[in-house]
Amino acid sequence: MKFCGNCGNKVEDSAKFCTSCGEIMESEVKEGNTAAVQKDSSPNTAVTSEQKDAQDNKMMGILAYIIFLIPLLAGPKDSGFVRFHTNQGLVLFITGVIWIIVYNILSSILYAISWTLGLGLGGILSVFSLVFLALAILGIINAANGSKKPLPVIGNIVILK
Repeated sequence: MKFCGNCGNKVEDSAKFCTSCGEIMESEVKEGNTAAVQKDSSPNTAVTSEQKDAQDNKMMGILAYIIFLIPLLAGPKDSGFVRFHTNQGLVLFITGVIWIIVYNILSSILYAISWTLGLGLGGILSVFSLVFLALAILGIINAANGSKKPLPVIGNIVILK
């Protein structure tokens, strides 16, 4: 029998997680020798600081695609996960604003030429606005999964370092 290094409860020798607190059994204290600590060397149980950062800050990562200002101003400054997704949300927001400006200019020109041309091509151009919704959903899914995958096309643009 071994004991959980986090809560101290008894745990079966073959257990990878504590049944009481859910802690990964990286370290264990053997019965009768509380000073001896052994590390579980299996690669599946090791939690890196990057994975812990992602787990702790998933909500801020998701918020970065909805309202990027919240994680930018209130998010943890030392979190690479939050910083990455805030940058992705900011780039998405800026490209969306640029698209709105370009769309309005093009629609105005098309309406000036012909109202049918403006109505037809303007409607087709407005469908491209759904791309930004799809990119935001993709970013939210990436943040919820704890991954730092860049968005297609605009994901490699870095504004926040």
